[in-house]
Amino acid sequence: MKVLVTGAAGFIGMHCVERLLARGDSVVGVDNMNDYYEVSLKESRLARIADHPDFRNHVVSVEDRQGMADIFAAERPDRVIHLAAQAGVRYSIENPHAYVDANLAGFMNILEGCRHHGVQHLVYASSSSVYGGNEQMPFSERHSVDHPVSLYAATKKANELMAHTYSHLFDLPTTGLRFFTVYGPWGRPDMALFKFARAMLEGEAIDVYNNGQMVRDFTYIDDIVEGVIRLLDKIATPDPGFDAKAPDPHSSHAPFRVFNIGNGNPVPLLDYISALETALDIEAKKNMMPMQPGDVPMTSADTSELADWVGFAPDTDVRDGVRRFAEWYVAYHGKND
Repeated sequence: MKVLVTGAAGFIGMHCVERLLARGDSVVGVDNMNDYYEVSLKESRLARIADHPDFRNHVVSVEDRQGMADIFAAERPDRVIHLAAQAGVRYSIENPHAYVDANLAGFMNILEGCRHHGVQHLVYASSSSVYGGNEQMPFSERHSVDHPVSLYAATKKANELMAHTYSHLFDLPTTGLRFFTVYGPWGRPDMALFKFARAMLEGEAIDVYNNGQMVRDFTYIDDIVEGVIRLLDKIATPDPGFDAKAPDPHSSHAPFRVFNIGNGNPVPLLDYISALETALDIEAKKNMMPMQPGDVPMTSADTSELADWVGFAPDTDVRDGVRRFAEWYVAYHGKND
């Protein structure tokens, strides 16, 4: 297959590209290489895949309407994995327009490209943040997601609605992926584990929000990629059991599906930090902080729908995943100091 992967120089994107290339697919990457975090990390990720004969990358922003139209017209991908987005809950409070541009206008350009060029299946990143103010655990795709608590979450919910519209109007198969706190080697510097490792190795205190009373469904990158690829390979179909008089939010009369991809084993933040302390052999100095705007105290994924659909659910133990991240972090920064 020829697969278009947006956000190809990103954390999840690079790992997905590597997996696709390893199995023999041709991959077209799109990444604008912006400076939301250090571009050098994106360049290092891209260097791992740039020389593969079946990969080429376009430096374009997904919100560039003409640029994306040109790529779809020239490349004509069979399937699309759309991961490019403006990420981050807290950043969305300070820079809301960046989220409208990348996550709404950008997603529209992806939908239009898929519609006009016969793409077989669009798989796109949503987020566990869509569950917002819901306190019913574990989060199920059958729950309402009508109460977002950040603009980032609202844009991801909007993506699901936009995808459904295109599935209904144009028979475009779409699958949304609600990722739960992804971590691992080559991760994003704005994520907690990266920040913690950097501070601990430099002898600085780490900021621990909600006084440590946070619980997250931390999901290791290899499990995320396994879920993405399996879902890419199983094209979304209409749900034969869909009842329009009692509609299920996770499926439809249209070829539309939404799945949680989470570990299904929520871990207290302090246990996550403890795993990193063990991996680095450093005791963290902790700066206890209040809850931040847009945050939620707990996430927990029900992955039964994912398991039923593709026969897989994430299960990497957080201690193993954190150890692998720490090994990568020390090796990477040792080379780049």
